[in-house]
Parts: sequence; structure tokens; C-alpha cells
Amino acid sequence: MSRDLLLISIAMFTWGIGDGLFIFFQPLYLEELGADPIMIGTILGGFGLAMTISHIPAGYLADRIGRKPVLVAGWFTGVVSAWIMAFADILPVFVIGLILYGLTLFVMSPLQSYLTAARGNFSVGRVITLMSASYNLGAVIGPMLGGRIGDQFGLRQTYIVAGAIFLVSLIVLVFIRSQPVEHPLTSDMGKRWFYSPRYLVYMLVIFLSMFAMFLPQPLTPNFLSNQGGYDLSQIGLLFSVSSVGVVVLNLVLGALPTLTGFLLGQAAVAVFTLILWWANGYVWFLFGFFMLGGFRTARNLGMAQVRELVPSAKMGLAYGVSETVSATTVILAPIAAGFLYTQNPVIVYAIGFGLLIVSIIFSAKYSPKPGDRSVEATLGGVSKESSTSITDG
Repeated sequence: MSRDLLLISIAMFTWGIGDGLFIFFQPLYLEELGADPIMIGTILGGFGLAMTISHIPAGYLADRIGRKPVLVAGWFTGVVSAWIMAFADILPVFVIGLILYGLTLFVMSPLQSYLTAARGNFSVGRVITLMSASYNLGAVIGPMLGGRIGDQFGLRQTYIVAGAIFLVSLIVLVFIRSQPVEHPLTSDMGKRWFYSPRYLVYMLVIFLSMFAMFLPQPLTPNFLSNQGGYDLSQIGLLFSVSSVGVVVLNLVLGALPTLTGFLLGQAAVAVFTLILWWANGYVWFLFGFFMLGGFRTARNLGMAQVRELVPSAKMGLAYGVSETVSATTVILAPIAAGFLYTQNPVIVYAIGFGLLIVSIIFSAKYSPKPGDRSVEATLGGVSKESSTSITDG
């Protein structure tokens, strides 16, 4: 593993600890601040909107000015937003910090393009899942620690600790090396990749799969607390087990052909949804949350397949568009989940399971297949990933 990949893995590990301290308890803390289930769903939908509007500009800037400056800006924004949430005394101020934290997700497209260019002998799917595993190793620690802090000192304290850990992560990230800005070798490439039927159909695959996998998740902490009667430490342990699942499934499914891993990751989330729907008992939930790790794995592998459909010089923008499509589900799914939860909490999981079956079938039919010609071979005249012209940062 190269020096830059090692630094990114450390930065993501520490960020995973900080993120895990509070992210899974957000619905419960919003409830403490006075939000009802529909309001919680709406606020989380606003969080998703913040994610949605930031990905394309970030991807475009990464292609134009370089990936490192955009990454550092995203990490810095995360530090600031964590401290806003930590010191917010009322719901509106907290929501400002939460929305700002949602904006930090713009790092995903430059991060994916950075990893793609720095991957060395790794495949795209492999390097993305390995870095995700680093994040989720930290996220194993975060929820357990956050649950204990929340039970003993209150959930607000988790944001203070997270803010300090995010600062450490930022300091590590600053030391990665800049990468060259890539440019097409021909001027007639235009946006043919963007209007390609294969690319557009695959965006539908991304939308359906992400919506189906995310729908059962936003109000699960409330379900476990209100319907299951579990305390914060127990809920935190469940999400830590989920992060263990991400690490294991990233390593296992990431070694498979990308499409195979993408489908199996969705199937794992379907198992989680079925258990929350039908099963009862903490042991079953532990297994279910381990399988929930398939969500991040499937998401990573779904994004990795985008590389087969776009030229290397447009990676940042293409990943940004794909992340935007994915992020729209983070707007819509929490709102839908909040509405369904008020009708009957269990119905969220029943509908989620049905959507996942449809999504797996659709994904199998319309995702890029092994052996498909790359976009460079199809369109021609694009620089290789080693081509350079202007160095960033």
C-alpha cells in the first residue's frame, strides 16, 4: 500500500470513530430536542439535500483544480459542523450544524477519484472497499463509545469528543500528496459519456438500489428504543456490529467481481430488513446488523462500476453525478420512512424488503457486466490515468 493510501486509511479510521460517536444516534438526539418522527424524517431529508447539492460541484472542482484541495476543504467543514452541533442548545441551531455536516459528503467524489488514480495494482472496487473498511474499523469503536458516553453524560457530549477526533483526522489528511489534473487528449469528447444510455440507465440502478437499502435505516434507532426497549449502549453495540459487518463484507465481497459483490451486498441488507420485520430478540438483531454492513459495501461497489462508463479525465464529475443520484435517496427515504413509521413502524421493513428484491433483479440486468468494453475503448482519444498536465495544490 502506498504512502498516500496509508495516510488516507488513517484519516478515514479516525473519522470513522468520530462519525460513529453520534451519527447513529442522530434520530434519538433530534427526538430529545423536540422533533417528532415526521419532523425527524424531514430534517434527515434536508441532510440528504445538503449532500445532493454538493457532489457535482465538488466533482467538477476536483477535475479542474485537483482532488487534494477539495478533500481538505471537506474535512475542515466536517470539523466546523461537529463543533456547531456540539454547542447547539436549540433544535434550529443544531439543524444548521447537521446540514453543514451533510455538505461534507461532497468529499466522496474527489475521494473516489483520488483513490482510483492512486490505487496502483488494486482494482477500483478493491481500493474503494479497502478504504471503506478503514473507516468502518473506526466506526466499530465509535457507536459503542458513543452509547456509553450518551448513557453516562448525555448524547450532546458525543459531539464534543467527535469534534476533537475530526481535527486529528484533518491533520493526517493534510499530508497526502497532490495528484496531477488529467485532461482529455482530444477536444471532441464533449459529454458523450454523460448522455450514454448505459450511463443513464445505470443511474437508475444506483437510485433504486440506494433507496431500497436506505429506507429501513433512518428510524431504526427509534424503533429499537421505542418498540424494542433497548438502551443507548445496546443500540450502540448493534451499530458497532454493523461496522464490523462492513469491514468483513468489504474485504470478502470486494475481492469478488464488482457486480457480484454489488448484488450480494444488497442481499445482505435484505436479510437485515427481514430480521427487523419478522424476528425478535437481541441475538437476531446482532446478526441482522452484521448483515446491514452490506449497505456500505454495495454502495462502494455500485460507485466503483461507474468507472467502467466514463473517461478517466471526467472521473470527478462522473462520481459527483453518481453521488448526487445516490444522495437524492437520502432526501426521499427518510421522509418516506417517517410517514410509514407513524402508520406502523413494522411496515417500513416490509416495504423495504420488497423493494430490495426488485432492486436486486434490476441491478443484475442493467449494471455493467464483466467484459464490457471500457469507455476509453468505446469513445477513444482519452488520456490514460497516468497522463498529467497541471499539478494540483
